[in-house]
Amino acid sequence: MASRPGLLTDWPWTPLGSFKYLVVVPLVIDSIYSYATMRDMDKLLIVAVMVGRIVHSQMWISYARYKTAKGTKRIVNKSIEFDQVDRERTWDDQVIFNTLIVYLTKVYVLGTNTVPFWRLDGVVQVALLHAGPVEFIYYWFHRALHHHFLYSRYHSHHHSSIVTEPITSVVHPFAEHIGYTLILGIPLVTTLLCGTVSAASIALYITYIDFMNNLGHCNFELIPRSFFSLFPPLKYLCYTPSFHSLHHTQFRTNYSLFMPMYDYVYGTNDKCSDSLYESSLEEEEEKPDAIHLTHLTSLDSIYHLRLGFASLSSHPLSSRCYLVLMRPFTLIISLMLTSFSSRTFVFERNRIGDLTLHSHLLPKFSSHYKSRQQKESINKMIEAAILEAEKKDVRGEELNGYGEMYVRKYPKLKIRIVDGSSLAAAVVVHSIPVDTREVLFRGRITKIGRAIVISLCQNGIKVMVLREEEHSMLNGFIGGHCKENLVLTTNYSPMIWLVGDGLSKEDQKKARKGTLFIPFSQFPPSKLRKDCFYHTTPAMIIPDAAQNIDSCENWLGRRVMSAWRVGGIVHALEGWEEHECGLEVPMANPPRVWEAALRHGFKPLVLPSLETK
Repeated sequence: MASRPGLLTDWPWTPLGSFKYLVVVPLVIDSIYSYATMRDMDKLLIVAVMVGRIVHSQMWISYARYKTAKGTKRIVNKSIEFDQVDRERTWDDQVIFNTLIVYLTKVYVLGTNTVPFWRLDGVVQVALLHAGPVEFIYYWFHRALHHHFLYSRYHSHHHSSIVTEPITSVVHPFAEHIGYTLILGIPLVTTLLCGTVSAASIALYITYIDFMNNLGHCNFELIPRSFFSLFPPLKYLCYTPSFHSLHHTQFRTNYSLFMPMYDYVYGTNDKCSDSLYESSLEEEEEKPDAIHLTHLTSLDSIYHLRLGFASLSSHPLSSRCYLVLMRPFTLIISLMLTSFSSRTFVFERNRIGDLTLHSHLLPKFSSHYKSRQQKESINKMIEAAILEAEKKDVRGEELNGYGEMYVRKYPKLKIRIVDGSSLAAAVVVHSIPVDTREVLFRGRITKIGRAIVISLCQNGIKVMVLREEEHSMLNGFIGGHCKENLVLTTNYSPMIWLVGDGLSKEDQKKARKGTLFIPFSQFPPSKLRKDCFYHTTPAMIIPDAAQNIDSCENWLGRRVMSAWRVGGIVHALEGWEEHECGLEVPMANPPRVWEAALRHGFKPLVLPSLETK
């Protein structure tokens, strides 16, 4: 939002929120009907261009985020936060707006007249009109927008993004977009009046505008030196991402649309344009201090990758009705990720203190870990990721799972492999209210579950289990007088339940009203009871100083990170030399990890029962 929002700041369909595409539903229905009845073939082309523009922009978003996460040829090395993601979630409003204008022009100006597919004279006219009047008028319009009156009311909204992404290019108030449409529409309107318009000239010109807009805001240098060395005057006819990036960091230079010639003519070109271009091309891939290796959970978890839909990944994973409608697309993307990706890849970059953290995705779902057929390929991908991190001299590798086999196979590893179990156990223990005297333990017994039970029994808290085999298994890990605190029972009365994988709906139904469920597994239980409280999976609030945090981790809230991930970060921040992984290896000292996490600014989450008071 601009600092002093002016008239027509909001888009007409802003009140519709996520359902704004209902605006074009009548258009889509009419175009399909017109095509089916052979009355008008051009209307469906308008819809196709709309869809193509959205896909084109999304491809730019994904690729730019991947490149900037790696750091190769990155221009501005600053962070993007949630406020920018929220501000830029309206990037597709201009697609809807332009589609409506073209459709109305077709219906009320052209009528049933068919536009020819190709006319060379029309294409040439569009190119000349863009290079001439459009670039010139836009330059002066843009400079006018930087006058304090218009800037404070309109253009400051766009310049709120110092670090740009491809979609930043089209994030403007509604009134500003009306101005851009009038200017950029000059070539198309002229060819329409001259009778030289064609479907190709419209589609090519719109694609050119989208491509150049995305290029200029992608925040990594894409244009090679050879592009200008072959024909030096291209410097004045085609801008670079670094050229326009200076406009967002310096504000009063490099006003041109796509052709910098008017900046050179009127002396507004930034003197650092050439040097920033050269230094950006030399920028090498960033070397992280720690790598967090994770995998996909549910099908909808693909939307929580930063490389995907920013507006979805910036909110906790939940059941949204439109995700059900997107299920065919979800299945296609999931199949592509899991079938054609044979190695891990970086998808996120964070900064916590002096630590640079990269998150790498192992393109498999949780269900694949239970498949014997997938076991070998998963192990190979994890092993390759560890060896690659070793070559880069990374301090630590966080595994979202146990990694003991890799430590045994490569005993001379310089990097440290951390599964984060110690902190996860400590987070659960500290989530239990102070005055608790007994808890019910229910779920599959894991390394973390054992550590929690041992800690509670040592602290004099009775741990009640419902199954004899669970009691026998846990009893073998508890020593001395603490054994008396592990109780086999048929009583479901404790108000605190520690739950893991395997908690059944029947078990939940037997809990007393007001029971607090505290998960110790990586996946939350289904919230079956409306009269009970459900705490989040083990997690902590990240420090305020943490940078480049603009997406949520599955079902966790904003600026909340899973304890396993935090455990690896703390391990790297502290510079500890031991590995922390393996199912049978004794767990690292949970109190030490907990205290270190608090010291580095991580905070525990408030219990849900307390939040409601």
